[in-house]
Amino acid sequence: MNDFIELSGASGAAYRFRLWAHGAGHPPMGGNYAFVRIDSSGLVVVAAAAADDLSMVRTALEPAALERGATHLFTRLNMSRVVRTFEADDIVAFYALEAEPSQRKRGA
Repeated sequence: MNDFIELSGASGAAYRFRLWAHGAGHPPMGGNYAFVRIDSSGLVVVAAAAADDLSMVRTALEPAALERGATHLFTRLNMSRVVRTFEADDIVAFYALEAEPSQRKRGA
């Protein structure tokens, strides 16, 4: 199992994510996350979005991602909210994912 994956964006960009191992801590900083399923057929992105505090993602969102088949959580650190939001939207568009509840625009 590789500690890194690259996810594609609709723009053609590639984004490198690092595995967040179970039991490991995470710095409380902004970035992007991707819940994925990795099995004999390959990698499937289950959910992806931006977060202001990645250290809270596992506790807050992992139960729902596990119900959707996720087996691993990967993160990508980003300092700028504008950059991480663009990257998350780019990834969601490429993989035709439904926006995570925290990322949906109000009134949508």
